[in-house]
Amino acid sequence: MLIAGPTASGKSALALELAQKTGGVVINADSMQVYRDLRILTARPTPEEEAQVPHRLYGHVDAAVNFSAGAWLADAARVLAEPRAQNRLPIFVGGTGLYFKALTSGLSAVPPIPAGIRDSVRARLERDGVEALHAELARRDPASAERLKPRDRTRIARALEVVEATSRSLTDWHRDGLPPLLPPGQFRALFLAPDRDALYARIDARFDAMLKSGALDEVAALAARHLDPLLPAMKAHGVPALIRHLAGEISLEEAAVIGRADTRHYAKRQFTWFRHQLPEFEWVKPEQAGEWLSAVIPGRA
Repeated sequence: MLIAGPTASGKSALALELAQKTGGVVINADSMQVYRDLRILTARPTPEEEAQVPHRLYGHVDAAVNFSAGAWLADAARVLAEPRAQNRLPIFVGGTGLYFKALTSGLSAVPPIPAGIRDSVRARLERDGVEALHAELARRDPASAERLKPRDRTRIARALEVVEATSRSLTDWHRDGLPPLLPPGQFRALFLAPDRDALYARIDARFDAMLKSGALDEVAALAARHLDPLLPAMKAHGVPALIRHLAGEISLEEAAVIGRADTRHYAKRQFTWFRHQLPEFEWVKPEQAGEWLSAVIPGRA
């Protein structure tokens, strides 16, 4: 069973309820909830919730790791063996479209990038700027350069790393993919689609609740590690703005405004991505999700 949806749509609660009623195993498919450093700010399940049913792939990665969809897919293959061996329902839940795409359609087989090459590309990015790296990418991998926005620092750096490490373009690697873990016909997929205005209000309220629950302390501990700002964990919604607040650049309220807005924009992109990239997901209103699950899972109470 695959349960997806925009941030703050109630996915985790639905997955927990389903796991309780079926004896299932909840498996994380959210790219930020893998990081142990950000339980509060990424809205990971609480320790109490995790104790109620088996939860896998939550908080198992350090923020210093440049975790990828390929690494997640390898971890997912490992943990999927557990519920299959026990004849239990695996329940993948999250909002990262690329993870679900990899799960159901496979993924390109790009090999790991040596740390020295990654460090070299990022040093040039800081020294020369993103425009210079995009120009270099246009010379060495025109197809990727044309596909990427000229100021997309992360993806431009990634494309250059792949060219330097493998002498092949990212486009070439994408043609030689890894097979899907869940081929068509082996899963049912639900996308929670709440009303937009209600969702955005919930996002705003949840971000404020996170701040009251210790999110700022969480970010302060992360900032104290002085990690590469291009790492995925350092770009989690709210982290850059709250680091700016901690540095004295903006007020806490200004940081909160930025964090709430970034999260709302991300939710909007999630709607768009799943609509165009994952048509096999059935869109269901949250209030109708229980009825939908009862219809597709035999024996569900």
